Amino acid sequence: MNKTIQITERDNVAVAIHPVNKGETITVNGTAVTAVEDIPQGHKMAIKAIAENENIIKYGFPIGHATKAAVPGTWMHTHNVCTNLSGEIKYTYTPDVHPLEKVTPETFQGYMRKDGRAAIRNEIWIIPTVGCVNDIAKKMVADNQDLVKGSIDGLYTFTHPFGCSQTGEDHAQTRKLLAALTRHPNAGAVLVLSLGCENLTHEQFLAELGEYDSDRVKFLTCQEVSDEFAEGRKLLTECAAYASQFKREAIPVSELVVGMKCGGSDGLSGITANPTVGRFSDMMGARGASTVLTEVPEMFGAEGMLMNRCVNKEIFDKAVNMINGFKEYFISHNEVVYDNPSPGNKQGGITTLEDKSCGCVQKGGDAPIMDVIGYGDPVVTKGLNMLYGPGNDLVSSTAMTAAGAHMILFTTGRGTPFGAPAPTLKIATNSQLAEKKSGWIDFNAGPVADGESLDDAAKRLLDLVIETANGKLTKTEEKGFREISIFKDGVTL
Repeated sequence: MNKTIQITERDNVAVAIHPVNKGETITVNGTAVTAVEDIPQGHKMAIKAIAENENIIKYGFPIGHATKAAVPGTWMHTHNVCTNLSGEIKYTYTPDVHPLEKVTPETFQGYMRKDGRAAIRNEIWIIPTVGCVNDIAKKMVADNQDLVKGSIDGLYTFTHPFGCSQTGEDHAQTRKLLAALTRHPNAGAVLVLSLGCENLTHEQFLAELGEYDSDRVKFLTCQEVSDEFAEGRKLLTECAAYASQFKREAIPVSELVVGMKCGGSDGLSGITANPTVGRFSDMMGARGASTVLTEVPEMFGAEGMLMNRCVNKEIFDKAVNMINGFKEYFISHNEVVYDNPSPGNKQGGITTLEDKSCGCVQKGGDAPIMDVIGYGDPVVTKGLNMLYGPGNDLVSSTAMTAAGAHMILFTTGRGTPFGAPAPTLKIATNSQLAEKKSGWIDFNAGPVADGESLDDAAKRLLDLVIETANGKLTKTEEKGFREISIFKDGVTL
């Protein structure tokens, strides 16, 4: 059994896919290396002599530099490795675009909406426009579960603390995000629930929402009725009558939009789960489907793996503006751009932001980047899309849902139980996590560390995605775990 992997021949470190004990000799590409200290699973071991200030190379890219000299077999981590990152930089477009060979798409059993979009769930959603009505929305969900029958898959609400006491960009982002969720195809019908005195007025929401089907979207302002629960019951009954007309039918996989996210990452994320998702993303692109990659701060230091894959100069410029715009966001708040990874990431073997980023962008595979979209904007281009959003798990998963993702693939080495409004498939980077947290994990990418090919793992994942699109519940759906978080960057009045 191999205990380490050298990801590319350029790398001067290997990653322990299983713990390596002090004094144990490992063969890496024909060279014997003896560990001079214990190397935990997911962590890096020097496989060559490394000089002070020399770059640490992993994935074929620098992920930082050594703060002191190291002999082969040394554990390379936060105690002796430092980031190379600073602020904004200039980028030059040197196209490296390789179109995917087209594949005939399989079909799934989904719902076709009247506007021509596909859906994998047929649910009724209650969207609060302000936090003040959160508990009313939750009680309406609890009181009206009898409406969930026939082809209706569920009744849910997504509470949040915003919609009032916000100004400027925050107010605009809340309005935009909630309207985008209202348009989501997995919602067969929607009740928009307001209080009546909030900053986010009914008129503003209508303007943001644009043209809509009045049979599908209903509105209730609680201050305008004597009994909001009775009126809510009436409107939800109308929503159920509308949603119940939709039945599952065969739809090409090319109609799917899949978000890709990682959280609670470890040193195996960029070796097992994320590359599996990347290979899956390429498979989806070959079938004419759409995938979405976000977490912009976790692209810092790995831009070289992405930027030149932009399909043209216009998309490249949008990607540059997104990357440097997010760096400016950090700098404007007097934060360093490399204040990442998290304590849990470090415990799992991730040392610097470059280390984390190079693993993170593996989810994008090798396909051309077809478009770059803003927060709250919809996916309109087939293929791989980049989305403006932070690394925060709940915020970025909500943003991908708002962009139209039918489901989200969430890779994790540490484990996390949360679910987005869209079905959220949890993918373990290692078999230990998959076994320990079988109530959280939907898919185990751990076998890749022990020799399963990425093609085979990605095909397993594609099969699960199609099953999920057909109606198979994710572990988070089974537990009713669904929530949203809205990007905030300003004053609360």
